[in-house]
Amino acid sequence: MEKKKDIKSYNYIELEQEMKALGQKAFRAKQIYQWLHKERVTSFAEMTNLSKNLREQLDQRYEIVTLEKVDALISKIDGTRKYLFRIGGGTVIESVFMRYHHGNSVCISTQSGCRMGCRFCASTLNGLERNLTASELLEQIYEIEKDTGEKVSNIVLMGSGEPLDNYDNVVKFLELITDEHGKNLSQRNITLSTCGLVPKIYELAEKELQITLAISLHASNDETRRKLMPIANKYSIAEVLDACRNYFAKTGRRITFEYSLVAGVNDTIEEANRLSGLLQGINCHVNLIPVNPIKERDFVQSENRAVQAFKTRLEKNKINATIRREMGRDIHGACGQLRNEVMKKGEEV
Repeated sequence: MEKKKDIKSYNYIELEQEMKALGQKAFRAKQIYQWLHKERVTSFAEMTNLSKNLREQLDQRYEIVTLEKVDALISKIDGTRKYLFRIGGGTVIESVFMRYHHGNSVCISTQSGCRMGCRFCASTLNGLERNLTASELLEQIYEIEKDTGEKVSNIVLMGSGEPLDNYDNVVKFLELITDEHGKNLSQRNITLSTCGLVPKIYELAEKELQITLAISLHASNDETRRKLMPIANKYSIAEVLDACRNYFAKTGRRITFEYSLVAGVNDTIEEANRLSGLLQGINCHVNLIPVNPIKERDFVQSENRAVQAFKTRLEKNKINATIRREMGRDIHGACGQLRNEVMKKGEEV
């Protein structure tokens, strides 16, 4: 039997073409798109303004991808929610819902696992299982909005996985989530975080989107970066920064550099001075992240004094810097931590 098509991953124009292929009028696409992305129904039977015959045709040819909520942990510290969702194939992914004064933010996963191997990240401990589809990316937002009864106003592609390693599905997701017929989120409210897949950064720049590009830099020289991030063996910091300059030239969007501070590894004043030198002339800001310790690694979080001194030195050198507010630490808030705990125990979740 032929595999059903994933109807939620079609953009508006593709859905019109699908309807024409079925001998339907183009306006049916608008009705179906609204059922999927505004009403967020889970079955074709609920699409009550379509004929019974069309609903049956759709049911035979297409599936409506949904995620099963396995668990939701709520932080006693700040109300952050960490979700575990089951995806097709039985494995689990995680998403994080955070409330800020400027609105609700959701950090979504783009892959089940990750193959980038960054030394301080729990997402990568079990390798990559598979890419998530555009519909599975959307569903993390839709399910969280349904569960909380609140609107999501900001999206960060910074959960498990490397977004640019799942380029086609991620680009399709960006198209769908910002479509005026659906959630209609502003591109400017979306941040995509990458460890630095240089060719894909150039490819993304050509789309001239208004999303924020966040680069996981984490070091001021290639030698230190290679110890933390295997991708640094393939692309030098100079190559990454050239790609960032090109991204800014194409989009006009300020670059964010993520910098995880690890005690005794990359948190010295000398590092801050070197980093300042590298970033001179780039329209950017640095997001300093006291590293989340994970049991499988021996990295230690920098002391608050060292973090503040690092920030002060960057600012003296005219580099805009902020310290990321830690969210959900009591519920395994960092990328991959909760999912990894579940997988390690081999629990039936």
